[in-house]
Amino acid sequence: MTAQRWSVLAATGFCLALAIFALILSLFVVPAKVDAAPDTTAGTHLGVASCAGSTCHGRQEADGEVVRQDELMLWQEESTPGGAHSRAFRVLSEPRSIAIGKRLGINPSSSALCLDCHSTPAASKGPRFQTNDGVGCEACHGPSSAWLSSHYAVGANHARNVSQGMTPLENPKARANVCLDCHFGSDKPGQFVNHRIMAAGHPRISFEMDLFSTLQQHHDEDTDYVQRKGKTNSVKFWAVGQAMALERSLNLFSKPGIATEGIFPEFYFYDCHSCHRRIYDSATSRPTNVSNPGRPIPEGMPPYNDENMIMLSAAIRIAAPDLAGQFDSRSKAFHAAMGQGRGEAVAAGAQLRQLASTLADRFSRASFGRDQTFQIMEVIAGEAISPRFTDYEGSVQAVMAIDTLLSGLVTSGQVSESSASSLRGQINTAYEAVKEPNGYEPMQFRRALGSAVRTIRALR
Repeated sequence: MTAQRWSVLAATGFCLALAIFALILSLFVVPAKVDAAPDTTAGTHLGVASCAGSTCHGRQEADGEVVRQDELMLWQEESTPGGAHSRAFRVLSEPRSIAIGKRLGINPSSSALCLDCHSTPAASKGPRFQTNDGVGCEACHGPSSAWLSSHYAVGANHARNVSQGMTPLENPKARANVCLDCHFGSDKPGQFVNHRIMAAGHPRISFEMDLFSTLQQHHDEDTDYVQRKGKTNSVKFWAVGQAMALERSLNLFSKPGIATEGIFPEFYFYDCHSCHRRIYDSATSRPTNVSNPGRPIPEGMPPYNDENMIMLSAAIRIAAPDLAGQFDSRSKAFHAAMGQGRGEAVAAGAQLRQLASTLADRFSRASFGRDQTFQIMEVIAGEAISPRFTDYEGSVQAVMAIDTLLSGLVTSGQVSESSASSLRGQINTAYEAVKEPNGYEPMQFRRALGSAVRTIRALR
């Protein structure tokens, strides 16, 4: 990670805390179809030790000719977010995890309910594989039995590695498909944090792909990287991540065994803040909810968590305007169907899910230049979207989006860090407005985020 990018991230301490929190303690549906992605269920996981040689990725100095070769050291680094994956198994033995386990009647360190996200899920394990390595290299890059020896051979290239089973993480859809399993949810065993697990003390599920990717980045995008894999576009990763998160959520919602529990719906799918409000029971009490124009549902009904829908509605207006009207109408139809019955909601969700998949494909091919990025930021912070920031989760996603998009402009050299500093202060003010869920006030957040619009326009 460059010093410039680190300084950008360091300026937003709350953002780091939120992301690290989710990274370390995630227990995080059906994988979406991914362009050119290998079958990551095939092959044998050989373990972190297979990558740790001093001539491979285990050096103490970043002086490799092609890649840094100190990736294992960064993966194990205790003082940075980059070490969160290596700590994932260890946190299962810490007091908070033990307390969660007691409430659920499980031992977190040995329960499949936890291990498939706090370690590397592997159907086939080599002799050097260790569960206590946590989330190892192959959790993201794929089982290495078919490509480990050939990926460093003379004449090896990335395309060949991918054809042999390496996950093409430079492909935003492929990366999202991997990350979402643990940081959002999957129908695989041990990869779905339901409401009972969160009620036992697990943190709320939150995901933003570009931010999490930056925090876990163990490589430099130098000239060689760009030649082999292409240059990463942060805005593209953000947009594709939003589309695939919505697609994943709706896919899981369509599965009765996941979306329902007894006579109750699975509350994972709903906006936490819509129910977790203070209760006032007096003759002079006033409703604490705020009307949301994006949700045509009866008064008092818990709304589906629409944080990704809100972000997509902003991205579509700029990057896919021909689909904007259709997306908004299908989003509203889905919310309305939630008040009619499960069958109607699943059918409406399927229509919205198909459009989310189309958007993931469209965004993965888009260029997302400087002007488009600024336009998306302005829409998120502007009056068109502002009335939909009525609950905590969507508001957190909005401020992370502005931060991510600005940071992408800075690291790509399209905006200087000194120029971005004026907006950075306003972003931090918006972070303060969502720092504490119990203290969240919709109008206060809207004012904090809205104050950034003029600065965004000036930076353009």
